[in-house]
Amino acid sequence: MDIFDKIENYESPLGKYMKDAHGYYVFPKLEGELSNRMMFMGKERLVWSLNNYLGLGNHPEVRKADADAAAEWGLAYPMGARMMSGHTKYHEELEKQLAAFVQKESAYLLNYGYQGMVSIINALVDRRDVIVYDSEAHACIIDGMRLHFGKRYVYPHNNIENLEKELERASRIVEKTNGGILVITEGVYGMAGDLGKLREITALKKKYEFRLLVDDAHGFGTMGEKGFGTGEFLGVQDEIDVYFATFAKSMAGIGGFVASTKNVIDYLMYNLRSQVYAKSLPMPMVIGSIKRLQMLRDEPEHKAKLWTIVNALQKGLKEKGFDLGNTESPVTPVFLQGGVAEATHITKNLREEFNVFCSIVTYPVIPRGLIMLRLIPTAMHTLEDVEYTIKAFSEIKKRLDEGKYSNVGIASMVVK
Repeated sequence: MDIFDKIENYESPLGKYMKDAHGYYVFPKLEGELSNRMMFMGKERLVWSLNNYLGLGNHPEVRKADADAAAEWGLAYPMGARMMSGHTKYHEELEKQLAAFVQKESAYLLNYGYQGMVSIINALVDRRDVIVYDSEAHACIIDGMRLHFGKRYVYPHNNIENLEKELERASRIVEKTNGGILVITEGVYGMAGDLGKLREITALKKKYEFRLLVDDAHGFGTMGEKGFGTGEFLGVQDEIDVYFATFAKSMAGIGGFVASTKNVIDYLMYNLRSQVYAKSLPMPMVIGSIKRLQMLRDEPEHKAKLWTIVNALQKGLKEKGFDLGNTESPVTPVFLQGGVAEATHITKNLREEFNVFCSIVTYPVIPRGLIMLRLIPTAMHTLEDVEYTIKAFSEIKKRLDEGKYSNVGIASMVVK
């Protein structure tokens, strides 16, 4: 069979809805300035779908830093990969500040968080080693493990008893292979907002020999008193052997970093294929990230405003009887009963009648029979936004409970 024939006849679980969903439910176009209110299909909407937690994406000081750096350096500088010709003192300065902020000896910049995580896993383990990971690991972790030629074992999400069983199995294997064990978890799980059980995982180090890699993309900048992540919040930052975070969330930019001991970072600098063979992070993003980090570190009011909105939103939704799962972070999932068809009608009502734009998540991302409306509170939102959204969600839930979305097809994305 020609590979294009295979593509033409294949429908993925989500792709089969493409004709009905593209441009409205998936691949929507939000336009205008990054804000709590943006334009969608010609109308202003209250937006809860931007991972701009601290509101830095459109902050005047951040925009000025980005613009000044672009004017001075352009978008091409530096040219080439870091190892060859793309290394600058500004990259080093940002790494130094990041390492100090997350209380690690050293840090290394990553062009993209996703690619970086894939390469981190690939570089840390070989065929003698065993990976043990959480079942709800992000796609970048799954893709990184696909490059691993050794054994890998999954444990049910946050199930520490099962994790210990997998560690026992892994320990027996590495005794024979003379390898090591890498446990991978997340700080904040970005879909449902619950936390990885870092205290319980690190406590197992007293019994088993393993290294811990934590993806804290959604925890960096939002969790802990100083904002350097879930490890700080849970008091186990010192026990995290390799700490990873992205600039795409609280830092409202592009790129990411990995932090660990100096020896580990020195090793990764020379072995991360996604960085060794890729162009260096452009100067405007590097200098802009230095400014973002300074604001994240030295201006706690941004995180304080975020959590004012988070607490009001989550408290108000719970008081109205909404199921928010086990979130302990700004990520606010709202679970409802229903399938894809009901989800489209709910989403369309929210967007067209109430002008509320939030992400919709259905099977196969979450279990069949559930709908998740995923809200991302930010420092840009207001308490008035929270109050309005809770009222809108309450009306939608009432309609769902009354069966008004039952036995209907997928809502047309055509807006009259």
